[in-house]
Amino acid sequence: MQSKLENATTTKCIECGKKLKGRTDQKFCSIYCKSAFHYKNSKLKKSSIYVSVDNILKHNRRILKQYNLSGQSQVKEEVLISEGFNFDYHTTTWKAKNGNLYYFCYEFGFRDLEDGKYMLIMWQDYMNKVKS
Repeated sequence: MQSKLENATTTKCIECGKKLKGRTDQKFCSIYCKSAFHYKNSKLKKSSIYVSVDNILKHNRRILKQYNLSGQSQVKEEVLISEGFNFDYHTTTWKAKNGNLYYFCYEFGFRDLEDGKYMLIMWQDYMNKVKS
């Protein structure tokens, strides 16, 4: 008759299939198998739509930040495109009193000036106010 401990050791490593020895709740035979398993799973998660969109938004933000050091500046559309800026992705919009519509990637915003240039701005506290 086998003891509980011997019975529990008949499970296999979920990465390589090798027979496990030790704790009853053990899942991996070694630190290498554990690392390989989690590395493979993290690569699968990175391909999700959420991660893809998040990466695009972060990339857009980096570009806007790079070209807007003063808080308000202008940049040519071709520069943004050459950096890989994706105009289809933004986190929010804000409409100014004069009707200009700004698109934001987190705290960095942009607006098409329609002359091949974009106005870059930063989010300000007054933009949070909701009109009644």
